[in-house]
Amino acid sequence: MVRRPLGNHHFGPDTLLVTSDTKQTESVPAETEDDNRGGILDATQAEADHLTELIARARVVLWDFDGPICRLFAGHAAERVAVDLVEWLEGRGLHGLLTEPERESLDPHVVLRAVDRRHPGSDLVAELEERLTQEELRATATAMPTAYADPVIRTWTAVGSRLAIATNNSPRVVREYLLGRGLTSCFVPHIYGRTQELQHLKPDPHCLNRALNAMGAAPSAALMIGDTPSDLAAANAAGVPFLGYARNDRKEKILREAGATVIVHSLSTVLTLLRAQA
Repeated sequence: MVRRPLGNHHFGPDTLLVTSDTKQTESVPAETEDDNRGGILDATQAEADHLTELIARARVVLWDFDGPICRLFAGHAAERVAVDLVEWLEGRGLHGLLTEPERESLDPHVVLRAVDRRHPGSDLVAELEERLTQEELRATATAMPTAYADPVIRTWTAVGSRLAIATNNSPRVVREYLLGRGLTSCFVPHIYGRTQELQHLKPDPHCLNRALNAMGAAPSAALMIGDTPSDLAAANAAGVPFLGYARNDRKEKILREAGATVIVHSLSTVLTLLRAQA
C-alpha cells in the first residue's frame, strides 16, 4: 500500500475558527502554507448563513476529485505531463495537430480535448487518454490530501448523506487514491470520471447527471463541491447547488469571477458545521 501524508497535516500554530454561529468557536489546525486564510473568516453573514443552509439540505454530496479531495499533481507536475503529451504527439509527426496556445497551455486536459475535437473516437485519442491515465496513476503516490477532506468525508457519511465523485480524472485513479486513504467505502460505487467520450468532460454536466440518476437524487437535494469554473458550470447546468473550495486568494478570485457565491478557503469550516448539525 502506498504511504501518503496524513490529511490533517498542518503548518504553524492553531488558529481560531469562527463559524456561522457567532456563539461558538473552535480551535482547529492552521491550513497549509498555500492557504492564507481559514474558513470563511472574512465572509458576510449572509454567505455564512447560505453555507449553513447548503450543508443542512445536502442529502447527496458530489465531489470534484483533484482539488477538494487532494492535490493530485502535488509531487508530479501536471505541467510536465502536458508537455510530455505534446512531445509524444510531435514524435508521431503530429506537431500541426495543436494550435500554439494549446501546445503552451500546460494543461493535459486541454491537449486531450483538442485532439479529440479533431479526431473524435479515434485510436489516437484512446492512446493519448491512456497515457494521461497512467501519468495520473503515477501521481497518486505523491498526491497531497486536502486538509480536513478525510474527516469531512467520513463525517458526512456518518450522518447519513450519500457521497459521489464527479471528476474529469480517470475513475481508476480515484479508486487507487481512495483505497490508499481508506475512503473507498464512503463513495463506491458512485465514482464517475473520464470516459472515452471526452465531449462529456466538465463543464458538461454528464458525470453529475450520471451520479444523480444512479443515486435517485433530485438536483435540489444535492451539493457539488468544486474548485474550478468548469465545476461551477457543470453544477449550474445540472441544477445542483455549488460550494466552492479555494485554497488561496487567486483561486477564490477565479471562482467569484465565474459566478460562485459561496466559497470556503478551508474544509475545516464544513467539518465544524457538520458536527454542529449532527
